[in-house]
Amino acid sequence: MTRPARLSAPACVLFDLDGTLLDTAPDLGHAANLVRAETGLPPLPVTDYRPVASTGARGLLGVALNLTPEHPEFPARRDSFLAHYRAGLSRATRPFPGIAELLVNLELRGIRWGVVTNKPGWLTQPLMQELDLASRAACIVSGDSAAKAKPAPDTLLLACAQVDLAPKACVYVGDDPRDVEAARAAKMRSIAAGWGYLGSELPIGEWGADFVTDTVTDLANLLS
Repeated sequence: MTRPARLSAPACVLFDLDGTLLDTAPDLGHAANLVRAETGLPPLPVTDYRPVASTGARGLLGVALNLTPEHPEFPARRDSFLAHYRAGLSRATRPFPGIAELLVNLELRGIRWGVVTNKPGWLTQPLMQELDLASRAACIVSGDSAAKAKPAPDTLLLACAQVDLAPKACVYVGDDPRDVEAARAAKMRSIAAGWGYLGSELPIGEWGADFVTDTVTDLANLLS
């Protein structure tokens, strides 16, 4: 697919959270390693967790303990993982390099930005607050904010309602094929984030995104 080098300026840029706006893998991996420690296992490097960091407890415990949701120990280990993660939400989590500057640039240009994530609200809201981003976001929509999470379009459409804009006036940036699928279902333009976790086996160029950006700098140039 041939993609234009520049995007006509949207009224609002919506971001996925884990792996797109924020590098949460260090803290997710730390929580998973604390669960490993409870079973007497040594920690794994964060690089082992990074590809599954967008998939929640299912993916992280799959790497940490080789547990599937069907395993009888999974519920208890999941609860332990979530408790550890909530206790250290912003221990090492930071915006990806260049994101802070991009958000300031958008704000200076009068372009609103928001977050649409599958992360549950009881984790999303405090994380955004701890990083001093909550008051700046035009909307914060979590996976449990609507009837269905991504790849359904429900949360993206809710975000549009909250910012009082049509989907065509917005653009969604994400690091997973489900982000592109959700945007397409919402009739919204999509941008694939090549700097993210990219846990999918499908190459990013085959996700069907309207635009593919390898770096945050590429995204900034696209939105300029």
